[in-house]
Amino acid sequence: MSDLLSPLEGEALILSLRVALWCVVISLPIGIGTAWLLARKRFPGHLLLSAVVYAPLVVPPVVVGYLLLVLLGRRGVVGAWLYETFGITVVFTWQGAAIASAIMGFPLMVRAIRLSLDAVDRRLEDAARTLGAGRWRVWLSITLPLTAPGILAGAVLAFARSLGEFGATITFVSNIPGETRTLPLALYSVLQQPGGDAPAMRLAILSLLLAIVAIAASELLARRMRKQLGV
Repeated sequence: MSDLLSPLEGEALILSLRVALWCVVISLPIGIGTAWLLARKRFPGHLLLSAVVYAPLVVPPVVVGYLLLVLLGRRGVVGAWLYETFGITVVFTWQGAAIASAIMGFPLMVRAIRLSLDAVDRRLEDAARTLGAGRWRVWLSITLPLTAPGILAGAVLAFARSLGEFGATITFVSNIPGETRTLPLALYSVLQQPGGDAPAMRLAILSLLLAIVAIAASELLARRMRKQLGV
């Protein structure tokens, strides 16, 4: 890879992949639970929860980054407690970049999983319960497999969204080489330098290729899973 990519490109690529992977790891369990609540339950605050979940789609990413600073910064509401109690800080770290990316990709993940849950034939679940299957067995043996293509699509959408995240990331964790400088931030950095057009184009093409590969892989895997499930 060192023969194909410059040190800046290789560093940004590896960091972007790490951040995107942890973005999915952080958000997927929460995303499945949230999608199930929104799809299957009606409760006071349902509309509010839905609005909060989908807010990052319409709120400027810089606002999300600022709110993360207020909440998780070294002097933030939660960040100060984490630092004083456990010595943990996420601001200006790649872990913080993963958190920012997870929040920005979360609505896409939840939407895909929720649509998949809505498409599950509830009569199959009801039939399993009448045959004595418990709630968790119905979930693991019927609901989860039928929802799997949507879960996969949501995970890949969040992964791809993370690869392109800029506003919340640069606001919350800044643009630190080797620590938080992902592909979009590296592209921004070279554009600020004289003669940065050529490396900027290479970074843009690299980002585009990554996104295309991720989405194409998601579609192929989802088709295979649907074929296996017969849906």
